[in-house]
Amino acid sequence: MPIPSRRRLAGRAAAVLALILTGAGCAAPAGGAGATGTHLSTATPPARGDIDGFTWALYAEPPVLDYLYAFDYPQNTVLANVCESLMRWTPQLTMEPGLAEKASNPDPTTWVYDLRPNVRFHSGATLTADDAVASLNRHLDPELGSYWAEDFKNVDSIEKTGPLQVTVHLKGPDALFPQAMANSAGTVANAATMREQGESFGTADGGLDCTGPYRLGEWEQGQSLRLDRFDGYWGRRARAGHVTFRFLPDSAARTNALLTGEVDGSFAVPPESLSRFRAADSGRLYAGENLTNINLAVADLGGTLGDVRVRRALMLALDREGFAKGAMRGAAFPTGSLVAKETWRGVPPEQIAGQLAALPPVQRDLEQAKRLVEEAGARGKKVTVASSPLGPDVSLLALAVQDAGRRIGLDVEIRTIAPDAFTALFSDAEARKGLDLFPYTYYFSITDPLSLYANFRTGQFENYSGYSDPGYDAVVDEANAEYDPAKRGAITARLARMAADEAVCLPVAEYPGTVFLNKRITGAPTTISYMYYPWAAEVGASS
Repeated sequence: MPIPSRRRLAGRAAAVLALILTGAGCAAPAGGAGATGTHLSTATPPARGDIDGFTWALYAEPPVLDYLYAFDYPQNTVLANVCESLMRWTPQLTMEPGLAEKASNPDPTTWVYDLRPNVRFHSGATLTADDAVASLNRHLDPELGSYWAEDFKNVDSIEKTGPLQVTVHLKGPDALFPQAMANSAGTVANAATMREQGESFGTADGGLDCTGPYRLGEWEQGQSLRLDRFDGYWGRRARAGHVTFRFLPDSAARTNALLTGEVDGSFAVPPESLSRFRAADSGRLYAGENLTNINLAVADLGGTLGDVRVRRALMLALDREGFAKGAMRGAAFPTGSLVAKETWRGVPPEQIAGQLAALPPVQRDLEQAKRLVEEAGARGKKVTVASSPLGPDVSLLALAVQDAGRRIGLDVEIRTIAPDAFTALFSDAEARKGLDLFPYTYYFSITDPLSLYANFRTGQFENYSGYSDPGYDAVVDEANAEYDPAKRGAITARLARMAADEAVCLPVAEYPGTVFLNKRITGAPTTISYMYYPWAAEVGASS
């Protein structure tokens, strides 16, 4: 679903749903000790040896592998092993040097990246500052329509300041920009190859020319894609000689392929098969931090939901606990926060406790919700919510909203939208016309809650409702100008409270991620880091 709306991939959540987890552990398989019999981990046990290759299941085929349009699970799961960025997101969801061995910030509006020497592209060419400048500048070209352009909105210029040095000049301080250099926004590819291939770059016909531990091999469209180990890689040699990704959109077929050993592993574990994976003798189910929430996006503030009391009433009436336990099959847990708790990493709890404690409760309060509807004069008024046969996070959530509205006097209508058309809701305001709400899944590409709360700033692309408040905008700007994580976190906590008070988006549930591996392999991460980290290079023999 390549759409210019990063991390908002409704319906795709069903492909990566995990069982609800509590506690913490170290590389423990699902089903181990703990309050719910499960542990969170950052990785599966490390590999003990090399293997010829392994197979991996994807729920969909990547439409393209050009990093400009890498906004969904399938393409990022593959691309993370082929192309690399200036910085790197680790399995622990922290940031470390990538192709840039050093990043410095001599003043608030300047970032300098010193590249590693003697890094080779898959074509054999050597990485230079010219490649990095050309790669980053592609995001600034409106004709190319990069889906990561939002991360470059404060960039004034990108220039070569040495054979292996790139300097980025910002229009103002921007704490999110340097973090984005660890995901697809910071990817570097061979400038000459991109010029030569033009529109075919990143396609099955054109290919790629990057620096990762694997190079793009045979791509049999509709069937599979193979990556071959790149022996000229600057870092640690990959454990497996090749990786073959199988495209298995049918969840039953994907489950059977995993359990029978037809494929060795997958991050996309079908939720309806969790019990089978837990009980499997052929492999293990692991779980980790996913930084992912299921939310209800407000699409229109001009209709019934224009009154904040109605929005608050829906939040109070929605049975989030029932949705998490029933519709999501216990694969999620209800939340009153728009962001997963792990995104506040690096922020002292005492600095944000007060603001977060004031977020609306998860528990239903139908009587209070009814009172709010009456006060707003909204009894009997219509609210339209989008649905689609994409998964329980969409179809069953829409039904839950309808039930909530019926109980408090609202007339909630469900509009069913075809899967392909549903994706347009994230990028096309015309597609959202006539809708008041739509379910969406938000996953993070950096470990910073500001990444979401900044979306409600006036004019932001992902501000679907058109919410506008100068006071909120000022706090967003204050947070984004603060490079210190702890201070920025404290400011962002204020935004969390403001967004909750105005109910600009309705939080529903949070869930961790899973990975299933058969007994032959191990070494994959369990966190969502696999979207931008060369995870396949660490997968090898389990014994």
